[in-house]
Amino acid sequence: MENIFDDLKWRGLIQQFSNEEKVKELLSTKQTIYCGFDPSASSMHLGNYVMISILKRFQKAGHRIIALVGGATGMIGDPSGKSKERNLQTKEKLAEN
Repeated sequence: MENIFDDLKWRGLIQQFSNEEKVKELLSTKQTIYCGFDPSASSMHLGNYVMISILKRFQKAGHRIIALVGGATGMIGDPSGKSKERNLQTKEKLAEN
């Protein structure tokens, strides 16, 4: 199993952590890594690609990954950083996305 922590740190994908030795120790054993994606648009963006590539690196290092595309959360979306709520999407639009 490769040293995933050092690889991600070298690539600039880890910026802040509280205890490097504890994180390295944790990642030296197989872990389950989860990431959720919001299908509120018809295409993915660069931020999605970064997360998918990180998940792939974890998988190659021997960890179990779970990538989840949201259902109900995809209908609502994440309005963070915005002053109003997103428009609700239909189930058909969500399936298309």
